Amino acid sequence: MPEADEDALLAVALEAARGAGAELRARFGHRQHGVRAKSGPTDLVSDADLAAEAAIRDVLKSRRPDDAILAEEGGATAGGALRWVVDPLDGTINFLFGVPAWGVSVACEDTQGGLVGVVLDPMRDECFAATRSGLPTLNDEPIESRGQGELANALLATGFSYDAAVRARQAEVITRLLPRVRDIRRMGAAALDLCWAACGRFDAFYERGLKPWDLAAGALIAERAGLEVRALAEVGAEPAGVAVTRTGLMEELLELVLGR
Repeated sequence: MPEADEDALLAVALEAARGAGAELRARFGHRQHGVRAKSGPTDLVSDADLAAEAAIRDVLKSRRPDDAILAEEGGATAGGALRWVVDPLDGTINFLFGVPAWGVSVACEDTQGGLVGVVLDPMRDECFAATRSGLPTLNDEPIESRGQGELANALLATGFSYDAAVRARQAEVITRLLPRVRDIRRMGAAALDLCWAACGRFDAFYERGLKPWDLAAGALIAERAGLEVRALAEVGAEPAGVAVTRTGLMEELLELVLGR
């Protein structure tokens, strides 16, 4: 796809993300309404999630009416050759508890994968963006990952499942990792984790059980920043996932994560 098309799609993604971000920023820090469980009692959604997704859908309906949409709350719609993959509020639990670590993720993809991705952090006024053929940016300034290093000096990010049985197995992985890395962070917003790895705040990130809307924009940004992005296959009761590292860390990280 020509670069001009990517630029036009990126402009739409930015408009959609900012519309959702404005909805969420105005609601943050107040009592939220319509809070209810989804997959389990700890997996929540609120009216804020729905309002943010509605803002994104309004932009896409206006700017790209013939494209398909896959969104966390509203599901999938049919469309043409392009599909928008949307997480209107990544980090809902943080948002509901007043923790300022959440964001909006908007991506567009074709049959070959990601074309554009935007992850907006309204609380820090940080906007990460990338196109398939262009440089990744943070607030319009180019970003890239740091150079090669050792896992022992790496700051690692991860996330945990809402399912208690899966969390117990994830705890076993953490016991292998914690003595072997500088430290571990669990921020609760995978899209931001991926972008923070892309700009060098984290050296590596891995997580299982992520959905397409968790990954679509952030993985493209990380990849364009020069990080290695590796899919984690489903293994037994362990759901599929992703591992992202800067140069030279992937194989050692996978040995510990996979227990091999």
